[in-house]
Amino acid sequence: MSGPLSGITVVEMAGIGPGPFCAMLLADLGADVICIERKPGAGEPALERFKGPTSVVDRGRRSLAVDLKDPDAIALVLRLVEEADALIEGYRPGVMERLGLGPEICHARNPKLVYGRMTGWGQTGPLSRVAGHDINYIALAGALHAIGSDGQPPTVPLNLIGDYGGGGLLLAFGLVSALLEAQRGDQGQVVDAAMCDGATTLMSLFYGLAAGGQWQSQRESNFLDGAAPFYRAYLCADGKHLAVGAIEPKFYQLLLSKLETDEPRLHEQWRRASWPEQRNLLADIFQRKSRDEWCRCLEGSDVCVSPVLDLHEAPKHPHHRARDTFVEIDNVTQPAPAPRFSRTPGRIRHGVVPPGRHSRQILAGIGLQDDEIGLLARRGTIHIHE
Repeated sequence: MSGPLSGITVVEMAGIGPGPFCAMLLADLGADVICIERKPGAGEPALERFKGPTSVVDRGRRSLAVDLKDPDAIALVLRLVEEADALIEGYRPGVMERLGLGPEICHARNPKLVYGRMTGWGQTGPLSRVAGHDINYIALAGALHAIGSDGQPPTVPLNLIGDYGGGGLLLAFGLVSALLEAQRGDQGQVVDAAMCDGATTLMSLFYGLAAGGQWQSQRESNFLDGAAPFYRAYLCADGKHLAVGAIEPKFYQLLLSKLETDEPRLHEQWRRASWPEQRNLLADIFQRKSRDEWCRCLEGSDVCVSPVLDLHEAPKHPHHRARDTFVEIDNVTQPAPAPRFSRTPGRIRHGVVPPGRHSRQILAGIGLQDDEIGLLARRGTIHIHE
């Protein structure tokens, strides 16, 4: 095995969204992630819709498929918990307790276990048991309101801020932090990772700017929300776009030089009253050439201009190719493990596997004999995908 988390075992209760993303990050960096999945046909339709042969975020795990309504299956999960370093679950508060897999029971079996809980609203609070999705969590965090065009409804930023940035990434950070702490003592703890909390944390810069009178609530009226002519996307002659981020004066002046414009109205970079006119002037310039023509003129210099690439174009960009930012696993092009480590690089073990692919291997690893495993399969307690 490779990766800085090699030797760490994580039990993941299968789900969608931030939990699997967190598990993918840990698996990419060397952790042995055992995914507890429902038997085929017994899962929720939403879960099955997100999982499939091309489900990148479900890569790299070993899969044990069980009937969580069967007490014998719960007993098997607890046996895995006894040997694990961490657990990830993303159910609503109270579900794991009803299954008999809550923190108290798990810590009684394994006091050093780090028990990671991924929810939208957190384990406590008036909304803790209410359904929601990324858009709801970032709305309450103040993030959604800040994104979009003036006079238009807020723009939905995919599900990157709540699910993945504020959710999966912060859960992974919390788990690794708690694992480090547990190594110094003899007790684990519960990590309560809420997407609403995480999205709020991601907005720290903007709460600080607002407190200092440097951020307005009106959308598209600030220097990082598309209002500034030097920080926005521009349409090119071919219908494609360029992303311009020339914030610093020296980069902005270089941009104007590269654009070969001597328009005096463009030189008042930080005069907000001039921004609408400046946006129009730059928009007219960028529409004179195609996106790729502009890239040949501008890319590779300090003008802070990049092509806006779609999902098919991005893996082909020379910078990504040079750094092997994308890899191909089972004929699926996907992001490579990140971040990068000089001595213990992460790697992708394999792509997503069918539920139960490793059931026999995992149960043999905790001491079950072949006849016991076969009996559990015949009873329907587990599913084995041969």
